[in-house]
Amino acid sequence: VQLGLGVRPAAVSLHMQQGSLSATQGDLDVAIDGLGYLEVTLPSGQTGYTRDGGLKRTGEGVIVTSDGFPVSPEIVIPDDARSISINADGEIYAYFDEAAAGQLLGQFTLTGFTNSKGLEAIGSNLFVETEASGPALVSTPGQDGLGTLRQGYLEDSSVDAVREITELIEA
Repeated sequence: VQLGLGVRPAAVSLHMQQGSLSATQGDLDVAIDGLGYLEVTLPSGQTGYTRDGGLKRTGEGVIVTSDGFPVSPEIVIPDDARSISINADGEIYAYFDEAAAGQLLGQFTLTGFTNSKGLEAIGSNLFVETEASGPALVSTPGQDGLGTLRQGYLEDSSVDAVREITELIEA
């Protein structure tokens, strides 16, 4: 009788590839086209990072993630804004009934890392900085090698389900 030791993973690694972008037409849906992460403030006060651009607005008008974490820098949308616009550089403009031109509310920043695979995944599409990732490099979208923002789009998963099932069958 032969007894084996079973199967166990030798290593777990993150694949930080960008997924395809899907149009949603949502005013607060923002996809990062290229490298970078949105910075969020976690309930503990710690800084987290995400590529999940399905943003929402609280009752006070603060822009938050779908889990309710405020995006940093904090941007507040006034209640009487009829629409908002976010350009590729992350500038957020609010449009009001009485004015034709938009009012600049603020600007999103993107954060890059020397080694993004060194980030620690904490769940819900959130990551935190580690020694292995290196320090956070905060910059304007489209600068310092970071991507740009696309309003009305969300990033799909970068996992190719067909390829993964094929590899599972082969294993």
